[in-house]
Amino acid sequence: MRIYAIGDLHLSSHTPKPMTIFGEAWAEHPDRTRQAWMRSVGPRDWVLIPGDISWGMRLPEALPDLLWISRLPGRKVLLRGNHDYWWPSISRLREALPPDMYAIQNDSLILGDNIAVCGTRGWTCPGSRDFSEHDGRIFQREIARLELSLRSAPSGSRLWVMTHYPPVNEHHEPNDLIDLMGDYGVDKCIYGHLHGPGQRTALIGKKFGIDFHLVSWDYLRGIPLQLYPEP
Repeated sequence: MRIYAIGDLHLSSHTPKPMTIFGEAWAEHPDRTRQAWMRSVGPRDWVLIPGDISWGMRLPEALPDLLWISRLPGRKVLLRGNHDYWWPSISRLREALPPDMYAIQNDSLILGDNIAVCGTRGWTCPGSRDFSEHDGRIFQREIARLELSLRSAPSGSRLWVMTHYPPVNEHHEPNDLIDLMGDYGVDKCIYGHLHGPGQRTALIGKKFGIDFHLVSWDYLRGIPLQLYPEP
């Protein structure tokens, strides 16, 4: 069993939205995703997908994209991103998902060798440019949701966290979200959201005792990143 991650698939089967409007790096990105996935991922492997999965606005519009992902090898773990407007109540989503797909929301999922995948969408972090009082309220709500997720993990699990938003600001300053992960002894944090020039500020590697991995599609050039076992 191996564990991979890739986020920000931005699929649009229902109403096609060419991602090349964001640059030629996205040219033919669904086909490139499929080819790279088929080369890397086996049927017993897991793939973590931390948000921005489909441009659909409602679940029926996103289902063709979810089924497209389902036809690829491996078992998939989904997290909501800021563009996943189609994401309904978690009970309704889980009823609609194919059997090889799982969604995390205020809970966790055990993979393989006692790895508990937890997560929440996250939000703009304190200290970011134009951070507002409104952002602060949403950020604190996301912290509460992550704590619910972490608390749900069995005792003794190796804790991994998925967020969609980066867990720090562009200066990589600590915040309450980082403190919470530290309190629970989180081992890895996997996130997406950053594209193009914004990736220059990404936190990648070891800091605060946590291994951070940026897995947005364009950063990985469409190739799922192997996280376990470390290649």
